[in-house]
Amino acid sequence: MKKLPDTETNKKAYRARKRVEEIKGFYQHLLAYCLFTPFTIFINYKTYWDYKWFWYSVISWGIAVAIHGFIVFVHKGKFGRKWEERKIQEFMRKEENKWN
Repeated sequence: MKKLPDTETNKKAYRARKRVEEIKGFYQHLLAYCLFTPFTIFINYKTYWDYKWFWYSVISWGIAVAIHGFIVFVHKGKFGRKWEERKIQEFMRKEENKWN
């Protein structure tokens, strides 16, 4: 394996650390949602159960968690800029092999 210059190694380590922080942030957000939802339902049950107000927070926060997950895993993950670059390279290789 070839040794990378320090600047390139530092950039890759920084990007990897940043990606880990993004994923960790999503899981913290998901955990908070999973812990808060039963608490909200319990408070609603103990105060005024005839009006189910907990659905507003459950649905809106659920949408926020879903958007956060989309950003972390789809937009920046599998289908992000690097995915586009890999696909372009793949199509170029296929096109090149077709003519050989």
